[in-house]
Amino acid sequence: MSATAGVIGSGSFGTAVANLLAENLPVRLYIRNPEAFLAAQQGRRSAGQVLHPKVTPCAHPEDLHDCTYWFLMVPSQALDEVWPIMDKVSGEDKVLVHGIKGLYPLAENPFGFVTVSEAIQVRTAWKHIGCLAGPNLAREIALGKPAATVVASLDDRVLQEIPPLLKSPRFQVLLGHDLRGIELCGVLKNIMAIASGALHQLELGENAKALLINRAMVEMVHLGLHLGGKLPGFLGVAGLGDLIATCSSPSSRNFTVGAWLAQGKTLDEVIRLMEETAEGIATTERVYRLAEEKGWKAPITKMVYKVLYEDLPVETALQRLMKLPLSTDVDFV
Repeated sequence: MSATAGVIGSGSFGTAVANLLAENLPVRLYIRNPEAFLAAQQGRRSAGQVLHPKVTPCAHPEDLHDCTYWFLMVPSQALDEVWPIMDKVSGEDKVLVHGIKGLYPLAENPFGFVTVSEAIQVRTAWKHIGCLAGPNLAREIALGKPAATVVASLDDRVLQEIPPLLKSPRFQVLLGHDLRGIELCGVLKNIMAIASGALHQLELGENAKALLINRAMVEMVHLGLHLGGKLPGFLGVAGLGDLIATCSSPSSRNFTVGAWLAQGKTLDEVIRLMEETAEGIATTERVYRLAEEKGWKAPITKMVYKVLYEDLPVETALQRLMKLPLSTDVDFV
């Protein structure tokens, strides 16, 4: 029997990944919402995307039990609901890759949180684990525009077997061995994208955007190294590449959060308006509190936190960032 891929999570990115995989092997897409499942089954559409003929919508996770390759594409806030499902289907012969750019709270960890791969190791019996990270705006992937991702893992089997399942003439797949660092890239850039969306909304220009992206890169590296990542990943597709994409595109959920905040919307209003989870909102709070506790320099994170949670006006936050006493351009190489 040929291998089959199972995708848990039928949002825009999960559906885009399912369609990519379907170019190389049969795919089963688990759709939890009954109405969304009927739309996918009868109308062959999910999250606004036409499903590839090799994608089979499934209403029950049990329908995916014999899949060899699993792709977990749910928001980090939904992980506690997913653990029982993942435990039931784990096995030595199976591989699990996630595309979640968030953190999982874990009180017993010294940082108070772990990466999603670490959470999978703690909460389930899965052994072969990896992640997807990079400039993977779901809307562009769904339209067939060129893109790339990094498959990161500490497991050789993941690095060998997953890339051929995703590769296509329009989608490159690179390998990463620093799993923690590459996951942190995807997590931290969401904070920076909120700031960039706000700056864009205020029409402050391309010079200001370039300055923000550069300072965001420096801050991501500093935070990432403190959190146990390694420098190369932050300079690659999952780091700098993803940062540029999400800080430049209105298709980015976190960029949209920043733009709406700059329009004067409150955090509660933003959350109500979001059709899908913007991971950067929760991530900002977790990283800010840790940086304050540890005394780490994180000026952009600090300002984004104050805008999100302390009602600091966006204009004031950007003015404070411009007044920071900086003298050294790059200090991490």
